[in-house]
This record gives sequence, structure tokens and C-alpha cells, in this order.
Amino acid sequence: MAVQKPSLPKGTRDFGPLQMARRNFILDTIKDTFRLFGFQQIETPAMENLSTLTGKYGDEGDQLLFKILNSGDFIKDVKEEDIQGGSSKVLPKVAEKGLRYDLTVPFARYVVMNRNDISFPFKRFQIQPVWRADRPQRGRYREFYQCDADVVGTDSLVCELEILLMIKRVFGKLGITDYDIKINNRKILTGISEVIGEKGREGELCVAIDKLDKIGWEKVQEELTQRNFSPDSVLKLEPIISLSQNNADKLNFLKDFLKESETGLKGIAELEEVFDLLHKYGESEAHVDFDVVLARGLTYYTGAIFEVKVNNVTIGSVSGGGRYDNLTGVFGLDGVSGVGFSFGVDRLYDVMDELGIFPESNLEKTKALITHFDEKGFEYGLQILHKLRSAGIPSELFPETGKIKKQLTYADKKQIPFVIILGENEIQEGKVSLKNLNSGTQETVSIEKATEILINS
Repeated sequence: MAVQKPSLPKGTRDFGPLQMARRNFILDTIKDTFRLFGFQQIETPAMENLSTLTGKYGDEGDQLLFKILNSGDFIKDVKEEDIQGGSSKVLPKVAEKGLRYDLTVPFARYVVMNRNDISFPFKRFQIQPVWRADRPQRGRYREFYQCDADVVGTDSLVCELEILLMIKRVFGKLGITDYDIKINNRKILTGISEVIGEKGREGELCVAIDKLDKIGWEKVQEELTQRNFSPDSVLKLEPIISLSQNNADKLNFLKDFLKESETGLKGIAELEEVFDLLHKYGESEAHVDFDVVLARGLTYYTGAIFEVKVNNVTIGSVSGGGRYDNLTGVFGLDGVSGVGFSFGVDRLYDVMDELGIFPESNLEKTKALITHFDEKGFEYGLQILHKLRSAGIPSELFPETGKIKKQLTYADKKQIPFVIILGENEIQEGKVSLKNLNSGTQETVSIEKATEILINS
């Protein structure tokens, strides 16, 4: 019988040792930053009840949920008429659970279920895989990691400030230098649609304006006309499109432009306060760009909106977020406002790979391999191994006695920088021969001296 070749489900990936070391470098940098800012980590189960997940992501999202068949005889409750009624009739009887689609809905459920034990404002971060039954393509997977941080239970704009600061810190530590944190406010978009005479149509307005980079202003005008925006409204919009001054000048321009819109002016005031807090904290506006036409998450964001773009790479946005007024309303707990954002870990990986900026020294490598010629050397090697590991040096003892060449080849393939060679003389003198495989130098030293060299290299 032919042996079946193993394969992976479409849209999923393995991560080998090199990729894991690099992913951990990114994740450890992010975790370290979250903790520095007082965020606490939580985890929620991979599966949630379908009643928790459905109806939260729109029809399109609901169709992308992976459902889990009930355990045991999952079709026992299905009747003939259910089958004739189609999948919508059958599904509730065969599946009660699904894989989570994002981390926000499980977080909202967590907050509602634990509201008496949580101290608000609650600062949480969560780094876990999510699943979507999407069509796989480059950069889009069916299983991928999300990396979210949210503060709930406060309206303070210090939270928006902290998002800017955390992004700056993470990018600084990762070595990404050419990027923009684009920031806007949902209320400004509402104000713009009001003053151009198209109240309540900011959704459509933004869908069209969002294409400005790709298709240019003329084509955007055509699209707005097709969407029945009046010529007068499109004309009034023109000065917004060509705004290219610094943040303060844009805000001043908009104060005048939005003077008829109370909501719009409130959005301006909120953004001004965020910039003011940034200066008071002692940080500059470098990398922070007020983008008047930035629009995302219009169905749920109510205040600040963020998006981070790395320049001169093929991947677009690597992080995004915003403020929302009502995280937990769908679960019957009203009035919990918050602000959150998410780092796209897979996209950050691709950006760093494209830029070639992964620090190779960060890889989780063995630092020293202990080699030996015979049983006696092997036993002496065990004692050395204990001493090296006690000193915190990642080390290995070659597990079999055999040709030294084979042992050195192993070190070479695993890119282990140092080899300790234990021959007759070393055993008698209680010393070791330490060879640096990069430079080729070799010296016979005491175990203490070898330990010191390994720690400092």
C-alpha cells in the first residue's frame, strides 16, 4: 500500500526553528513593551460558543467562522425536514461551538463575565491565534496570530497617548525606522460629512476617499458622483484632499473648516489634547501623522483611529486600532468604553524579512558543544555540561561517542559558535580545550575561564 504523503490544511503554516526565533524576538519585544506600560496578559479558549460569536462580525464575518461539530453522534438530533431546510436548519443541531474569529469579541465576553473581579480601567493584552475560513492568498492565512492591547473603562485620552508611545517603542526596538503612525478621529469624519452637506454619509465618503492613494483625486470624484454626492459637496471637499502641512497647521485649518459642526470640533479638540499630552510626556511628533482622510472600523470606532504603515515595503498596514464607546453592549453590559489596537505580527515579520533587519545574534542557539573521544571523555563532559548550564550558557554534550569530525559537523550545521574538546590531557589536568569555530582559535583553559569566555562572547 502506498504511504500517503503528509500535507498541511490550506492557509496554515509550520514555523521552523529560525522562524520561531525571529517570531519570538518580535513577540518578546511587544510583550516587554505592554508590561512596561502596565498591561496584563489574559488568554481565552480557542473555541467559543457560536452564540457568543455569531452576529458580531456582520454576515460576511459569520460565514468565515469555522464551526466545530458536536462530540459523539453529532447528527442524532437532525431530522429529515431539517436536511430539506438546508444548512441554516441543520447547523444549530450539529455544532454549538466555533473557533474564535478575533480576540475582541472573546475579550468583551471576558469583561462581562468577570466584571466584578476586574479593576477598571482594565489594561489587558492578548497574543493568540485566530481562525478564519477565508480564501488563502499571500499574506492572508486561515490561522494567524493577533496581538491586541486594550484599555477599557475610561475615556481618558492618556490611553491614546500610550498607544502612540508603545508603537514608537516597539518599532524602535525592532529597528524599523521609516514608518508613519497615521491618526484621525471618527468625529472629524462625521464633521466633514456634515459641513459638505452629506450628513450621516461618512461611511460612503470614506470608502471613496480611502482609494485616493491608489486611483487619485479625479477618479475619487467620479466615484463620489456615482454614489450621488452632489457636485457642490465634492467641491467643498477639495481643500481637505490637498492638506499637506504639519499636524498643527492641519488642525488649525480644520477648526475653521468644521466651525459649523459641533461633533467635528470635538474631534479636533480630542486630537489636540493627544498631541499636547505627547509633548508634555517629553516625546516628539516624529512618525505621528494626522491623516484627515484616514478611515477604518467606521461601524464600531467612535473616537481616535490609528493605522501604522511602514514605508518603502510591499506590505501596507502593520497595525491599527481606535476608540469605541460600547465594547460590551452586545452582552448586556452598557457604557464600557475603551481604546485598543493590534500589532500584525505576521506582517511585521514579513516587513523585517524584506528589510533584512532581523538581528542574527538573537537566535536561540546553543553556544557550546562538548565533544569527546571515548566513554571517559563523555563522563567528564557531563560534569562540564552541568557547570555550563548552571552558569546559564545554552550548551549540549554530543550524545554518542564517535569520530570527532562527525561531532564538529553537527556543531557546524547547527551554527554552534564554540566547541569544547575533551581529550586525555584535558581530563587529567581537569581543563578543557575551547575552540572558537568562527575564528578557528583554540586554547586549553580551566573550566572557570572557559565559562567566563562563553558568557562574554
